[in-house]
Amino acid sequence: MPVRSRLASTDRACTVYRRNVRRKFDRKVRGILGFPTDNLRRNVRDASWQERWPIQCLSRMFFAAVFSLDRFEPTTMVLGKKAIVTGATSGIGLCIATTLARHGADVVINGFGDVDRALKHFQNSPSNVLYHAADLRNPSEIETLMDFALSKMGGIDILVNNAGIQHVSPIESFPTEQWDAILAINLSAAFHTMRLAIPSMQSSNWGRIINIASVHGLVASVNKSAYVASKHGLVGLTKVAALELATTSITANAICPGWVRTDLVQKQIDARAKMEAVSTEQAAQRLLAEKQPSLQFTTPEQIAELVLFLCSPAADNIRGSTFNLDGGWTAQ
Repeated sequence: MPVRSRLASTDRACTVYRRNVRRKFDRKVRGILGFPTDNLRRNVRDASWQERWPIQCLSRMFFAAVFSLDRFEPTTMVLGKKAIVTGATSGIGLCIATTLARHGADVVINGFGDVDRALKHFQNSPSNVLYHAADLRNPSEIETLMDFALSKMGGIDILVNNAGIQHVSPIESFPTEQWDAILAINLSAAFHTMRLAIPSMQSSNWGRIINIASVHGLVASVNKSAYVASKHGLVGLTKVAALELATTSITANAICPGWVRTDLVQKQIDARAKMEAVSTEQAAQRLLAEKQPSLQFTTPEQIAELVLFLCSPAADNIRGSTFNLDGGWTAQ
């Protein structure tokens, strides 16, 4: 697409985004003030500048204080882009999806969690957000998911492979069906989404592949053979993709969080609290103390902001990298 056409397309996307944000703001103000803002704006336009200036100042202060102005000021790095986020009905994936949507990307989410609850997070988003219930253990359903995204959004620019499951057991007693399921969802699904998304990215000459791996993609822990193997594999897959796409405008990188207080980790905390007869907060601190020197959980918001950065022009030449958000875990 010629540069002038791309700029015009971006301008149109920005205009639509601002109009949608303005409408949502009007609805919020109407709910608080009890009357439409159209009349208020008309009165402000008709006033002299001496009358208009204090009204505009007050309205901006009201806007900033009540609604947090930065929520409605999108960065342009993902504006008008089309994204898929797997494992996005809760936790890290949901936070990534809402962040991308808030900044103007259309998003298809996938996951096994509470779909209605997840979609409520996008009620105030001006972007289009759709859900698909593909079972990522099944390659044919992954193909259906990717076809759905292509047909509904017209392309795929950003792929975030976040879906993951866990099971803890020694190798000699590790259930084979659990091994197969973990490898299928944590690793094979990422391969299938990548192979199906790359052609769309190549056709638009831009793309971002961001694989949410884990600190366990870099180091090991006992009783987590399948999880560690799958996450090490995901980091390796990311590097191969980055090399194959190195001369294109498509990048591939991996994010490796340490402990994040997701539902998956909370189950481990609860089990530990029960086993050691301590409170859940005591169990959480003991969990952190063993591995994460900061003694702080990494937050989904921190991971989502890193995803946003990796979609920016500043990350154009970051390729095949692993980003550790692990509170110092791997520095030991």
